[in-house]
Amino acid sequence: MGILEGKRILVAGVTMDSSIGFAVARAAQEQGADVVVSNFGRALGITKRIVSRLPKQAPVIELDVTDDAHLQRLPEQLGEHFDGLDGVVHSIAFANPETLLGGRFLEGPWPDVAQAVQVSAYSLASLSTACLPLMSSGGAVVAMTFDATVAWPAYDWMGVAKAGLESCSRYLARDLGPRGIRVNLVSAGPLKTLAAKAIPGFEDLESMWSDRAPLGWDEQDQGPTARAVVALLSDFFPATTGEIVHVDGGYHAMGA
Repeated sequence: MGILEGKRILVAGVTMDSSIGFAVARAAQEQGADVVVSNFGRALGITKRIVSRLPKQAPVIELDVTDDAHLQRLPEQLGEHFDGLDGVVHSIAFANPETLLGGRFLEGPWPDVAQAVQVSAYSLASLSTACLPLMSSGGAVVAMTFDATVAWPAYDWMGVAKAGLESCSRYLARDLGPRGIRVNLVSAGPLKTLAAKAIPGFEDLESMWSDRAPLGWDEQDQGPTARAVVALLSDFFPATTGEIVHVDGGYHAMGA
């Protein structure tokens, strides 16, 4: 019997089988959860194909977290598969790599910055709020970050957006706590995902990590990150909210 036995989980933001969201969906199913995954636009077709690689076929729904109509109909869509919701995984981020990443911080245009903040930070609040009608019995929200306490090479405006996400999670923890809903983040080390490939110069971070992380770091292995998300979705952390759990081989704790 797994630690998510009987839990109903939405994993928002699953594209490729190399994505963190896919690894979380797989680990959640392995721990007994019923899972629905989401994506939108042209990527939706890819998602519908790759869910066949999960241990169990998972329903796929269309969800653009920047579209109010999609958010309004989300409870109805989820209601076709669940009679309630125990967990939400936010694995969503975007910043235009041509204008906001790879050393372009000083030139970043506001419309692109606004989009990055909406998709990568504000959407945590909008998605969580949209799911509230199905979370009357409490539950957990878990989102993915990349340590925003420092400035990273190449990360630029995505780092700013992640700082917004981290702050947003704390305010959500404050306001959703009385409803019995916990809100936490997992800060993973660099992983070879579709999103990482879009960041010019991100490979420099990967090379630094294996040298400095005391536990070592395998940028190909999504498993440790997925298991941390599953643990936070479970009942094993009943009094933990507003927290950032680092899954980075210990890199964040090292000075030099």
